[in-house]
Amino acid sequence: MAGSLPRRSPKHCTPSRVPAIFRFIQDGAIVEAPKDADIASVLEFSQPEANRVGLGIYPVPAREDIHELARAWQLHPVLVDDLLHAGQRPKLERYGDVTLLVVRSALYLDEAEEVELSEFHVLLRPGALAILCQDNRWIDGTPGRDWAEDIGGSQAVLDKQLLANQALLKLGAEAILYRLLDEIVDGYVPALQGLGIDKEQIELQVFGGDATVTERIYRLSQEVIDMQHATASLSEVVRSLASGFEKYNVPGELQTYLQDVSDHLTRAHTQTQEYRDALSQILNVNSTLVAQRQNEDMKKISGWAAILFAPTLIAAIYGMNFDNMPELHWALGYPVAIGGMVLFAAGLYGVFKWRKWF
Repeated sequence: MAGSLPRRSPKHCTPSRVPAIFRFIQDGAIVEAPKDADIASVLEFSQPEANRVGLGIYPVPAREDIHELARAWQLHPVLVDDLLHAGQRPKLERYGDVTLLVVRSALYLDEAEEVELSEFHVLLRPGALAILCQDNRWIDGTPGRDWAEDIGGSQAVLDKQLLANQALLKLGAEAILYRLLDEIVDGYVPALQGLGIDKEQIELQVFGGDATVTERIYRLSQEVIDMQHATASLSEVVRSLASGFEKYNVPGELQTYLQDVSDHLTRAHTQTQEYRDALSQILNVNSTLVAQRQNEDMKKISGWAAILFAPTLIAAIYGMNFDNMPELHWALGYPVAIGGMVLFAAGLYGVFKWRKWF
């Protein structure tokens, strides 16, 4: 089992169970679901004939939902334990004829300048698929409880995103899985665009001398690192899927489709690496500019200290109150001392100005 990761956003306690959404597909077309449809009926629908696929989605999965799913699908205890514990790295594991995938979608939040990662546990078996939204929201960021309040609208969104390609759906439950992966990878594009805009704004801040930009660079770097981890981990999942093409007799059309998803994912991962490298360079440039500004400030401070030293020295000498100081009783002593202070200070100021310390 892969190690757990801290949750990006905590899973809120749910006072009541949110019903799952079930869809039934035959010959690539959606058919009406029974009124008493449950996760067991999803499996029953798909078993008699190869041209049938059942889909169950849990917008807000509760422990009771997971235990019910485990009983109906006779899941391995280790697999059930994985489903009960969110906050896992993206991965692919096989338990007999059941495949578990952990994947993460990304949604850019402009006001917070953050990427919100949502975790999904996907169970795939011949003719059936179950999706658990572990962060209680769909891949487009819609809260799971909003889905429950508008089942009709939720089904329409689901059908458009995952079930619109009838020719693809004829290829089985894997087609829905690949469509889900495609939607997740497509969602990385606007997230990366948002991060790209932030990066460009930071570049302007750096050369504009904004003193608060360092913190923003660090925060954006963390978001980029999170995106990089998400894309890299999902790439491993896709490669694991591709490695089973021959063993599990995956149709050629689906192989081509997954390869296209993999290509898009590779571009997204490459872009995150470019952003990370760019932010590292920006941070170095910012550090250099900060050091230069500090050096300029030190020059000014040192220059003014030297200028003030001249009158201070003269005043200190003639303020010692010794009796035998010839200039004390000289009629021109005071104006000469004042003039010396001014000339000495003015001379130093001119030198520093010429050397561009001011």
